Amino acid sequence: MMGLGWELTLGLMGGLLVLLMGIGVPVAFAFIALNLLGAWFILGGTAGLKLLALNSTEAIGSFILVPIPLFVLMGEILLSTGLAKRAIHAIERAITGVPGRLSLVAISSGTVFASLSGSSIANTAVLGRVLLPEMKRLGYHPTVSIGPILGIGGVAMLIPPSALAVLLGSLAGMSISKLLIAGILPGLLLAALYFAYVMIACTIRPSLAPAEPQLPMSLRRRLMPLITQVLPLLFIVIIVVGSILGGFATPSESAALGSVATVIAAAGYRVLTIDALKAALMGTVRTSALILIIISGSITFSQILSFSGASRQLIQVIVGIGLEPFILVLAMLLVALLLGMLMDQLSIMLITLPFFMPLIAQAGIDPIWFGVMMLVALEVGLITPPFGLLLFIMQSVAPPGTTMRSILLSITPYITLELIGLALIFMFPAIALWLPSML
Repeated sequence: MMGLGWELTLGLMGGLLVLLMGIGVPVAFAFIALNLLGAWFILGGTAGLKLLALNSTEAIGSFILVPIPLFVLMGEILLSTGLAKRAIHAIERAITGVPGRLSLVAISSGTVFASLSGSSIANTAVLGRVLLPEMKRLGYHPTVSIGPILGIGGVAMLIPPSALAVLLGSLAGMSISKLLIAGILPGLLLAALYFAYVMIACTIRPSLAPAEPQLPMSLRRRLMPLITQVLPLLFIVIIVVGSILGGFATPSESAALGSVATVIAAAGYRVLTIDALKAALMGTVRTSALILIIISGSITFSQILSFSGASRQLIQVIVGIGLEPFILVLAMLLVALLLGMLMDQLSIMLITLPFFMPLIAQAGIDPIWFGVMMLVALEVGLITPPFGLLLFIMQSVAPPGTTMRSILLSITPYITLELIGLALIFMFPAIALWLPSML
């Protein structure tokens, strides 16, 4: 591709990447194929391939990526030991006498589990398996049964520990500590919007969530499981978030502390068996290996584009248009939202960030504020048809007879609420920036 104009180079590299992903080639292999092609023709034959190998190993040798496998490990331990299910059942017993009770249990449990696992897939799968069968038996409408689980599932991308936030921060060159902390208030904001919607909807239309027979139970019996099964787990959150906020630990150190605390918690509950630990470690290895391979391919892809001059020329063209910074941000978020309908979140970040971040720096836009909004936009993509990942996760764990049509009809209010949350963060940057300013 040497000698080609930057426009043609950019079009060929970007077009081939989208084509490979579109025909079903895994993200990691798509980047490897393109990087080999680019290294040979752009970086210069054999020397280019040697440089590609060197850059690939350096890309995943960075210490800032250490939190990813550690955060993944925390969630895997909670899943394999059954601590996550215990916490959900404890919250279910504590919430009584409110319209749409199980829907509110799903939102509350999803928020707690998001702060412990950092995995949207795990969040959705666990809540779907544990709560949906009972909701269906009681006659809950999909809008207040399937919808809340899908909506709150994505919040795990925002609330730390979030492996995707670490990934975005590392790919975009942001402060990972600030990005992790910045996601707390936006995540809680979205949870509060879901909570309010369910309460209002079920009050106006009681048929959405039929009233359940309430067994007489003392306050102590309702709250004791919450105290014994949930509060101790929240100390893990305090350790992870508090150590970063207090300046006592880096993200890598806080992730290590969180992993140790999770192991101690599982041992304290006497559920840390050899089989459970083996399952958690194997799940962590599989997930982390895939993420690190993709990171390596993405960073090398960005370097090849930079070497060809395509990235620099594109930035100069866009800057020359003279878009106002806020219009530029809106355009980037719109691109992320549209791509969310067509591809997975990792692919979107890998394709867009090499172009977005230099423009953000050039326009003087706060990268943490943009990073949080990018995460929310990616979260919307998780439940946006036709290729929203959580839609397929939900179909796989939902009770028999649940159709994709009912799943799609259930998510409309929650997509709207997420867009409202995104608009609020855009209009009031302090929602995302207030906590990081405390660091």
